[in-house]
Amino acid sequence: MVLDKIEGPNDIKKLDMQELPALAEEIREFLIQRIAEHGGHLASNLGVVELTMALHLCFQLPEDKIIWDVGHQSYTHKLLTGRREGFGSLRKFKGMSGFPKRKESGCDSFDTGHSSTSISAGLGYAAAREVTGDSYQVVSVIGDGALTGGMAWEALNNASLLEANFIIVLNDNKMSISENVGGLSRHLGSLRTAEAYQDLKMGITNSLNKIPVYGERMVEQIRRTKSGIKQLFIQGMLFENMGLTYLGPVDGHNIHAMLDVFQKASKVNGAVLVHVITEKGRGYLPAERHPARFHGTEAFDIETGLPLRKRTVANYTDVFSTVMRKLGGRDPKVVAITAAMEDGTGLKRFHNMFPDRFFDVGIAEGHAVTFAAGLAAAGLKPVVAVYSSFLQRAYDQMLHDVCIQELPVTFAIDRAGIVGSDGETHQGIFDLSYLTSIPNMNVMAPKNKWELSDMVKFAVDFGRPIAIRYPRGEAYAGLKEHRDNIIYGKSETIYMESQVALVAVGSMVKTAEAVYHRLKGLGYCCTLVNARFVKPLDTELLGELAKSHQLLVTMEENVLNGGFGEHVGRYLNETIGQIPGFKLLHIAIPDGYVEHGNVDILKQELGIDSESVVNRIVDLMQEFDEI
Repeated sequence: MVLDKIEGPNDIKKLDMQELPALAEEIREFLIQRIAEHGGHLASNLGVVELTMALHLCFQLPEDKIIWDVGHQSYTHKLLTGRREGFGSLRKFKGMSGFPKRKESGCDSFDTGHSSTSISAGLGYAAAREVTGDSYQVVSVIGDGALTGGMAWEALNNASLLEANFIIVLNDNKMSISENVGGLSRHLGSLRTAEAYQDLKMGITNSLNKIPVYGERMVEQIRRTKSGIKQLFIQGMLFENMGLTYLGPVDGHNIHAMLDVFQKASKVNGAVLVHVITEKGRGYLPAERHPARFHGTEAFDIETGLPLRKRTVANYTDVFSTVMRKLGGRDPKVVAITAAMEDGTGLKRFHNMFPDRFFDVGIAEGHAVTFAAGLAAAGLKPVVAVYSSFLQRAYDQMLHDVCIQELPVTFAIDRAGIVGSDGETHQGIFDLSYLTSIPNMNVMAPKNKWELSDMVKFAVDFGRPIAIRYPRGEAYAGLKEHRDNIIYGKSETIYMESQVALVAVGSMVKTAEAVYHRLKGLGYCCTLVNARFVKPLDTELLGELAKSHQLLVTMEENVLNGGFGEHVGRYLNETIGQIPGFKLLHIAIPDGYVEHGNVDILKQELGIDSESVVNRIVDLMQEFDEI
């Protein structure tokens, strides 16, 4: 096994070149086996095996810096830096992350998880290197999908000003290679990056610039003529016109070709973009045929590619998908927007049925929101479907473009709360805090699958900005008999008693129901309330509960700071003040970032599972007895 020879960073450099094809094959077999067992990101990792090998052969880690955009394609990088044993705990609690983590290895230069960030981060490294006088090289790897993000283009624009070497690898897994154009591009790339050419170009430019009056004009004319000629031959003129040197396209599965182009790229004084063509899912037929399905996958059968655990119950995304399809058929003004997450957000069926009313804007959440605002201003009913952690990137657009004008945009926020294995960058635990901070924004959360359906229908006809946040995974089917009509700003009282009032938000209603029954078994009288609205608060009910109960418990799957509980506490303090014999308890996620792991384990660690909540309530109620 060639892979057995890789025990740490740069061990790949000790191999014979003849061993590299075998290593690539063994890496693919290893990744398929491990991800089939535990789940993870497969298609993207299979596509960059040779690219990663070439980078590790050409550069010296950890001295040189490789920054992976998003980072879900970093599994081969982790293998080549000696973390093979960590794959047994990949994405598990306290185990190895599925993304680059600086605290995990010195070879991980930058923590990533969201898209379109690697060029900005790499440019920061390159600029810092010039300030400190260091000599390491910087490589940012970005996919063609991530390049749809506006932040990437802001960074490219800024990178054009850099006078020192900075390599940007564009991992393009959609375009095919044109042999004629590719060969000519490689030839011209060799000329442009040869040391003699670089020296000659600088010498001519400096000499002409010394000629009074006419020198600068001659340089500019030559530049324009040269650019015009290059327009005829070179695919990368968009980047060249931005001030970047473009090399490629190069076959991303040909290690020798990539080593050659990376060596040339290292000689460029300035930012250079290397265009690499790869095939997503390469080496595993099911992933080649269905790369989207194997983007992030659960454990699966290798022979068939089918999941080992078949879903028999609908998840919240399925429910949203169904109600959107129905609403699209009923109302021609309903339109749907997503940011490169058609499958993930459940809009594929809407797209198939109403293609003229479906808009995928690419990885551009900020644009998605302002685009939706324009649709709303023109009289349509836009629904923006997005993951909670990704919507963070569009805070300004929600505040500035939607809510100031109070436009009727509905935000369908999937993956709210704890999402599990993807870790800190993907946990949707801040949305209640940032959404409720925006004037004119209204925020709802459903207790079960039927209420999600009702809320989406309510939202599209609401006529003002409104957000519905719902969790990842199986849709709760309990409390079906409790399905009161949604009234703006009003909670739903499920059980009304005394002593302890449980006021829960969205997914925490299920937990609160379990807490309710546990407390009843211990002899306590309990009230259970489904908050429904996080903003506005049901102030009337909250005031009544505070006056008729000893303990009011708020429950949410959001950080404490700025969340539902804090809003409730502030309201009661400002309007009622201190009530003798009354206490308020907030069940929320402690302020901080939540690492990757099983959702149930994470909830226990965070103290928001039913057993932890019951223990805290019992302790407080016993304090009342001691008074």
